Amino acid sequence: MSREERQKLGNQVLEMFDHAYGNYMEHAYPADELMPLTCRGRVRGQEPSRGDVDDALGKFSLTLIDSLDTLVVLNKTKEFEDAVRKVLRDVNLDNDVVVSVFETNIRVLGGLLGGHSLAIMLKEKGEYMQWYNDELLQMAKQLGYKLLPAFNTTSGLPYPRINLKFGIRKPEARTGTETDTCTACAGTLILEFAALSRFTGATIFEEYARKALDFLWEKRQRSSNLVGVTINIHTGDWVRKDSGVGAGIDSYYEYLLKAYVLLGDDSFLERFNTVLKGDIRPAIETHEMLYQVIKKHNFLPEAFTTDFRVHWAQHPLRPEFAESTYFLYKATGDPYYLEVGKTLIENLNKYARVPCGFAAMKDVRTGSHEDRMDSFFLAEMFKYLYLLFADKEDIIFDIEDYIFTTEAHLLPLWLSTTNQSISKKNTTSEYTELDDSNFDWTCPNTQILFPNDPLYAQSIREPLKNVVDKSCPRGIIRVEESFRSGAKPPLRARDFMATNPEHLEILKKMGVSLIHLKDGRVQLVQHAIQAASSIDAEDGLRFMQEMIELSSQQQKEQQLPPRAVQIVSHPFFGRVVLTAGPAQFGLDLSKHKETRGFVASSKPYNGCSELTNPEAVMGKIALIQRGQCMFAEKARNIQNAGAIGGIVIDDNEGSSSDTAPLFQMAGDGKDTDDIKIPMLFLFSKEGSIILDAIREYEEVEVLLSDKAKDRAAILKGKMIPSYIINSNPEMENEEQPSSENDSQSAEQITSSSQEVDLVDQESPEESSLNSQPESLSPADMDNAASVSPSEQISNPMENHETTSLDGECTDLDNQLQEQSETEEDSNPNVSWGKKVQPIDSILADWNEDIEAFEMMEKDEL
Repeated sequence: MSREERQKLGNQVLEMFDHAYGNYMEHAYPADELMPLTCRGRVRGQEPSRGDVDDALGKFSLTLIDSLDTLVVLNKTKEFEDAVRKVLRDVNLDNDVVVSVFETNIRVLGGLLGGHSLAIMLKEKGEYMQWYNDELLQMAKQLGYKLLPAFNTTSGLPYPRINLKFGIRKPEARTGTETDTCTACAGTLILEFAALSRFTGATIFEEYARKALDFLWEKRQRSSNLVGVTINIHTGDWVRKDSGVGAGIDSYYEYLLKAYVLLGDDSFLERFNTVLKGDIRPAIETHEMLYQVIKKHNFLPEAFTTDFRVHWAQHPLRPEFAESTYFLYKATGDPYYLEVGKTLIENLNKYARVPCGFAAMKDVRTGSHEDRMDSFFLAEMFKYLYLLFADKEDIIFDIEDYIFTTEAHLLPLWLSTTNQSISKKNTTSEYTELDDSNFDWTCPNTQILFPNDPLYAQSIREPLKNVVDKSCPRGIIRVEESFRSGAKPPLRARDFMATNPEHLEILKKMGVSLIHLKDGRVQLVQHAIQAASSIDAEDGLRFMQEMIELSSQQQKEQQLPPRAVQIVSHPFFGRVVLTAGPAQFGLDLSKHKETRGFVASSKPYNGCSELTNPEAVMGKIALIQRGQCMFAEKARNIQNAGAIGGIVIDDNEGSSSDTAPLFQMAGDGKDTDDIKIPMLFLFSKEGSIILDAIREYEEVEVLLSDKAKDRAAILKGKMIPSYIINSNPEMENEEQPSSENDSQSAEQITSSSQEVDLVDQESPEESSLNSQPESLSPADMDNAASVSPSEQISNPMENHETTSLDGECTDLDNQLQEQSETEEDSNPNVSWGKKVQPIDSILADWNEDIEAFEMMEKDEL
């Protein structure tokens, strides 16, 4: 990779950091984190609790503190100076909030110490920070003393949580009753606490951190020298005895090695080597295996099984893989890792970047986002990516003079010779001095290894190129890779369109049948024995499972309640209320005033191109037919013509909310913030009522709202037929608030159908941009999970999976039914099933129900 390309990628990292950091400062500061989807700050207590995840938030501007030394690494010294001033001016560490000792140590204490380390470096250089007088260090010391009460246990292991203001075990502290902590939580304190001691001369911090680390070592399993994951902080008994290098334990091992590097104590290196020894070959192998997973899913899922199936699909923009890529490049000089870093940059920009920052992935398989941008993303990700592409002269200080904490904060190596009163010689073994030439104690010398065999790393990686594909159904292959290689990729569930003949042919090959239901939905059924081959049967199984996974995910995502279309003009006056499906874009009727206006049909009726009758829909609510293009495209076309709202009417004749679950109209995968008008969806039966009313009365006015309105409010100030006025003299009085406990409320909630509609993507060209299929019922999910993939493939006669889906329109759990007065219950002669009741008949029925208006004040539609 040329220097020019490396510089270009480095500049791209700088731009990405500016996007993330700038949006945090603009939309979130002084909150702890940015919520990038809603462009606001996450303040603990003001947002729904996320459980333990929120323990990192202490109302101390977490992201700003975590970003301090990143600003200097990225040569943003002026911004760093401004940020330090903000921290000193605005951050309060005396908040009545319970926080994680571990997270507060690595993010806040580490962030303050990293900021102090680079502040004094810049001051010494003589250009920036000349006013600085160890203020960040004093804040770090204040925080260190706030964390010390957590160590008040007989074992010396710290409590997992502490109240910044009230400490431990006081009633107002609301913590101190915990009995267990994780190994990493107790063993990842030594770098920050020792650095704080050596910066300030207060030895107590290093003493407590060493005591906790020593206790963990004493409690190791003697035959294996391994430690467990969770330990009782009072008794020292292992609560979880399983060991590994995953969450809850990983940084314990990391800090054993780094404590030796920073503090020069041989005992830490001896412990590291007795438990775990680093080696370049397994590092290359593990990294390559993880990279293959990334190439399939764009990001690493939080967990996957040994056969590379996704177990936990979320990815909160963790930086560990970028960190490993950087260190492997530093160790080997292999330019392969520059290409890996380039891929990481591309994936972040393509899949995680949003207008207000970068959003965590809720599901790496579907690309759905979570309203979350953790502080470690700025503290670590951009730091490692920039350093990967930077030359030595691109950084204003020598990075080799510093060690990275687990949060990538920088601590100077000269601390090893400062205030060493705590440091002691190793007394647990014969080793007092270590010889770096002793291979028992060191990793293979990459400076010798790689020049002698330039293909060494490639020979290690090559067998792993297809390891994921061999273990997974081949449908996981990325579409982009397949097109580059010339092979046709298997059909992905999220791309499927029921109207695409090619897709239907692929389904047939996979043994998947497509059944059209009367209500317009489509059901999928797989019989593996009908597949063209065993490979096609496997693809079919993967396709069905993918549909189920996408459906399950969709069920958890945003589900909007039904909306109401209420006909308010003569002679209806609010009596006809039609159940409408909402849209995931446009004006949210639950947050804004309802939209009221006369309706007009758009031309063309499908609304898929510029309207030829803009004067007819100007200032009105446009009627559009479903089909031939995306819902968002229809909305933009009628909005451009001046419409104040839109009603999409199903083109499937006879469809009805009585028999089919409602659904919400999804966007087109693009930014839909430009759509400002409300959009609602009516099935064919409900839409015909409006169309018939137009034919009968020409001028039809409707109300679009989140919930049908009281007719008294609708009729107030309007001309009303005398027979209605005479029957209800109170009509023009002020609207009375309706009782929330009114048992006569006409809003009835019923369970939706347990079937799931098929993807109905309106535009083949934009199929990949549509929303995902809606969810199966829990019963379907349980049934689908009851048979293992191997059983289903090996015994195709029993392989019978059923699901029905709808991708552009999402199933709603509840349906708002029309008031019984407007349905057949009010008149046995009324039947909406096949033919819409004539308007004259409706008026005749009303004359029998005039007395109902006397209860107008209590009537909720």
